[in-house]
Amino acid sequence: MSHIRSYKGIYPKIGENVYIDESSVLVGDIVIGKDSSIWPLVAARGDVNHIHIGECTNIQDGSVLHVTHKNAENPEGYPLIIGNDVTVGHKVMLHGCTIHDRVLVGMGTIILDGAIIESDVVIGAGSLVPPNKRLESGYLYIGSPVKQARPLKEEESAFLLKSADNYVVNKNDYLNEIK
Repeated sequence: MSHIRSYKGIYPKIGENVYIDESSVLVGDIVIGKDSSIWPLVAARGDVNHIHIGECTNIQDGSVLHVTHKNAENPEGYPLIIGNDVTVGHKVMLHGCTIHDRVLVGMGTIILDGAIIESDVVIGAGSLVPPNKRLESGYLYIGSPVKQARPLKEEESAFLLKSADNYVVNKNDYLNEIK
């Protein structure tokens, strides 16, 4: 059985130069942009709604990506939308949220339905972002539930792109090993 499979006839759409570890599982309505990477033991189910992962984004080991179905109270449901140059740390759970560009989601973080993470944000490891919470651009957030800790320092803001770029280089090394 393949680790990339359809659900109701819809297969994941994979962009150019994407690395997907063979131990990960991707099912259904998922789009992954070019130069992104899906690392070992990631589970992503685009079954009752869709998942969109942008370009140069990395989803690290053991992370779970899922969505919420459409219903009478919420006709669009909650898809999972992840922007460009996003670093999703190990063992993160993303459920029906929206993450804009240049975000670092620390290890073990949980982000729930309807949460919106604006661009240029760092979320500390082990944080919990409650449903429908909006995290404003330019800040570090920590805690459970998450709270705004302080503005990002200049070097932290610069690290957001550096982290994403490092994973593009890393996934290229993995792709070259496969060839």
